[in-house]
Amino acid sequence: MKKKSLLAVIVLMLMLTAACSGGGGGGGASNGGQNSGDGQVTLRIAWWGSDKRSEYTQQVIDLYKQKNPNVKIDVEYALFDDYWKKLAPQAAANQLPDIIQMDVSYITQYAKNGQLEDLGPYLNQSIQLGDVAENVLKTGVIEGKQYGVPTGVNVLGLHYDPALLKETGLEIPENWTWEQYKELTKQAGAKGVHFDSGMQADIFFNYFLRTKGLSLYNAEGNALGYDDDQLFVEFFGGLADSIKSGGTPSPEITNQIKGILEENQIVKGKAIGEWQWSNQFVALQQVADKPMELAPMFGPDMEKGIYMQPSMYWSIASSSKVKEEAAKFIDFFLNDVEANKLIKGERGVPISGAIKEAIAPELSEPTQQVFDYVAAMEPKASPMSPPPPVGSPEVIATLTDYVEQINFGQMTPEDAAAQFRADANSILSNNM
Repeated sequence: MKKKSLLAVIVLMLMLTAACSGGGGGGGASNGGQNSGDGQVTLRIAWWGSDKRSEYTQQVIDLYKQKNPNVKIDVEYALFDDYWKKLAPQAAANQLPDIIQMDVSYITQYAKNGQLEDLGPYLNQSIQLGDVAENVLKTGVIEGKQYGVPTGVNVLGLHYDPALLKETGLEIPENWTWEQYKELTKQAGAKGVHFDSGMQADIFFNYFLRTKGLSLYNAEGNALGYDDDQLFVEFFGGLADSIKSGGTPSPEITNQIKGILEENQIVKGKAIGEWQWSNQFVALQQVADKPMELAPMFGPDMEKGIYMQPSMYWSIASSSKVKEEAAKFIDFFLNDVEANKLIKGERGVPISGAIKEAIAPELSEPTQQVFDYVAAMEPKASPMSPPPPVGSPEVIATLTDYVEQINFGQMTPEDAAAQFRADANSILSNNM
């Protein structure tokens, strides 16, 4: 419930910023980025992530400053939830950093509030993207304008411990199905081990809907994208059954370990796999300190469900006074070989084919596993759904709350499906 309240506050603050932001130009309060008369430029850059991400990002920044001695760069970073808590008041005060790491869940809100710059004029000028797939670049387009450039791409999958899988006598079938997955969780629970640690509600329900030719939101972003609540019941009822059978952890355990890799059930030898994005594989494998593998999503119609999602975007604040320098830094991050030898695909598999080829000899075995997995999934993937609409963080918080009540046995999937529909459509109706 704390998460729901937090996100609701953030959404409210973002709505208020429409009256505070000038949008599209450099007017209003200074955001910190400066272009002095002596040719010195100061940039502010913000991102979320772990200590490891912050460490190599600072190394990339130092490398950029070595090659551009006239540039000073001030940095701001935090863990994911704290990052958005800090960014919202900056947006309200028209003081966003020049370069902003942006998430797919928030980019529409910030773009529609006029807080992000259209990067279209910078593409293949300051930001070179000649060898980037069009369908990847389009994921940062909102209402015809390019508000974000992906830092890399991710694919969903199961990251698992093959030794524990073998020890339990289970096998992951090739081209497996939702029904086979549910059966595996029951079999694992009967053997005293979790098959996985559960699924993030919005991401994997959207995947499930995509396999049916649907999505969580409609094309207009003003209502849910599916009409049959039985789909909700089938998916979340199935996940609740896995908890009851012991195939996935109880919500009490899940809430205790959320976000703490050292407490992950795979690390502790209590779970076979973890459903997550491909760029999270290396960190989990390093903490687990044992060989791990990646398996594709279940079907049927996996090809309809799977998609290449930007791990995150680089965006430029519309209030920035140093947009050209900000664009040059984004180009450096995406296309400089030395920089990407430091990054090593941690923000997703690079979108540039030339960079992927150049850094291949530098990759660790787990990172190469991720690159190979993404390459194998790319030809099977369908186009990504449009970026989530304004109000989506509140919808996701609402969904998470209802799913938690299902998992605690406080609500039936049928009741949750109906109430979620009413609440979500009420939130999204503001986009009419």
